[in-house]
Amino acid sequence: MNNEKIRIAICGYGNLGKGAEKAVANNGDMELIAIFTRRNPEEIAKYTSTKVVSMEEAIKYVDKVDVLLMAGGSATDLPEQVPTFAKWFSTVDSFDTHKKIPEYLVSVDEKAKEGGNISIISVGWDPGMFSTNRLYMESILSGTKAYSFWGEGVSQGHSDAIRRISGVKDARQYTIPIAEAVERVRKGENPDLSDGEKHTRVCYVVAEEGADQEKIRKEIVEMPNYFAPYHTTVHFITEEELKANYSGLPHGGFVVCTGETSDDIKQAMEFKLNLDSNPEFTGAVLVAYARAAYRMKKEGQTGAKTVFDVPPILLHPSSREEAIKELL
Repeated sequence: MNNEKIRIAICGYGNLGKGAEKAVANNGDMELIAIFTRRNPEEIAKYTSTKVVSMEEAIKYVDKVDVLLMAGGSATDLPEQVPTFAKWFSTVDSFDTHKKIPEYLVSVDEKAKEGGNISIISVGWDPGMFSTNRLYMESILSGTKAYSFWGEGVSQGHSDAIRRISGVKDARQYTIPIAEAVERVRKGENPDLSDGEKHTRVCYVVAEEGADQEKIRKEIVEMPNYFAPYHTTVHFITEEELKANYSGLPHGGFVVCTGETSDDIKQAMEFKLNLDSNPEFTGAVLVAYARAAYRMKKEGQTGAKTVFDVPPILLHPSSREEAIKELL
């Protein structure tokens, strides 16, 4: 590996964009070139020392940026933005609508190949780190099923989806594992559980003045993929209450897999995360995969990739030889 710094830009400056900015600063082999925004760049510039550029001007940075971190939301931003930007830049994103990942992969792959770029999609901790652990677990304990539990914590994607609803001023959505389901899985029962039998969702919503709260509630609980499969509770609160009681962005969760390698020989695998800041951690994962995207493109690869396609060695700032010596 050479000593050239990987030139990074960030598209979007919400919670995830800010987390990614901190992560770039923590990596000595990277430099942050610019933040692209669809808002007024002068407004964003008040909160960062990084150069802020209108999204419409991003194409001028094609030769100045190695990897673009896409920090928008999965509900509407990423499906539109990533195929567009993948023609110009190598990208990394955190698209997290699990059921739509296969079709999203196809749409991004076409544009990334057209531009001769690498796009690593659905990077984060789930999808992302949890995905790789599910793959490892089900590969090693053959014939078993890995179970994923999220929370208790704030889901950025689900909170963003609520905020996109007309009449919503702000919102936080908490995902809570159902204790009985967790206990059954850890006991090795390997139950057949639907998404709604594993988690509940609790939403704290600040409505715009005069907004129809019952209409907002209905739109939330019936939202496909995000809330429809779950028991969802919606609480309408004031902006002051949201800031006082729900301003943090903690999250976490775990993946569990149990099985037998022979009669009565039980094996259990578990991977767990406990995060004070979901966006800062997700930003750190995006940055690690940006390093991989940079290296893969230098090897001549193009197209859309997932975490399953990325060798772990490409994530680490060390050379292959150093990583083997120190970490293997």
